[in-house]
Amino acid sequence: MAAIWKGSIAFGLVNVPIELRSAVRSDHISFRLLHKKDNTPVKYHRVREDNQKEVPWDEIVKGYEYEKGAFVVLTDQDFKTAAVEKSDRIDISDFVDADEIDPRYFETPYFSIPTKGGAKAYAVLREAMRERNVVAIGTIILRQKQHLAALHVAGDALVVDLMRFANEIVPASDYNFPAASEAKPKEIEMAQKLVETLHGPFEPEKYVDQYRENLLRIIEAKADGRKADLPKREPRGDGKVLDLMAKLEESLKQARAPKERATAKTTAKATRRRRSA
Repeated sequence: MAAIWKGSIAFGLVNVPIELRSAVRSDHISFRLLHKKDNTPVKYHRVREDNQKEVPWDEIVKGYEYEKGAFVVLTDQDFKTAAVEKSDRIDISDFVDADEIDPRYFETPYFSIPTKGGAKAYAVLREAMRERNVVAIGTIILRQKQHLAALHVAGDALVVDLMRFANEIVPASDYNFPAASEAKPKEIEMAQKLVETLHGPFEPEKYVDQYRENLLRIIEAKADGRKADLPKREPRGDGKVLDLMAKLEESLKQARAPKERATAKTTAKATRRRRSA
């Protein structure tokens, strides 16, 4: 993937020349709007709200609605005046403990890749951060917009995560959540057993977007003039919590079943080997 930004990481008097490349890729299925009559593509048009007449681009301006029906129009010069001075550096201002950052702050990750002459300083910064288990916090100007940024270690890479500012985070106090006293000790114990049964290493490749997979099968089948063969839907709970303990016990039984079957198969194979010997 092409670099989307070139500059340096600046901490203290040290500069690490880098470039940013995307660390994720979108994998969504794109659709076009078509006229139902003959599948001709349909385009969007810019129209007035009052009379639905189309408006050409050269007659469109940007406005902020400060109260219902009242707008302040902003010019190109207003945006230039508000813009932060461009910089080709990620200026590190703080190092914080990795577990102090609420995951809601993280938005978009990028790999920071050292460029010519930056390998040594890059490795030094990375290993120092790894030893202390810290995340670097700074700012970056990307596509004419200032972003809060977090720099953290991921294997041999330093990943730059664009972050949300504090005013973009909805405080938990805006909502009501149940107190710990709502949960009974026996229920917690049973839930812990269920958690332990399902506990294991994170293996992202085993999780599949089933909706996307189903759509692709339907598209492929329709293109071939046949009916799609989709996997059967697994039965789900009815959403009613009538007896929490009973639900937990049944969930625990279902979670243990695959492991018990696997253990039984392993034991059977071992028995057959001993008998044949």
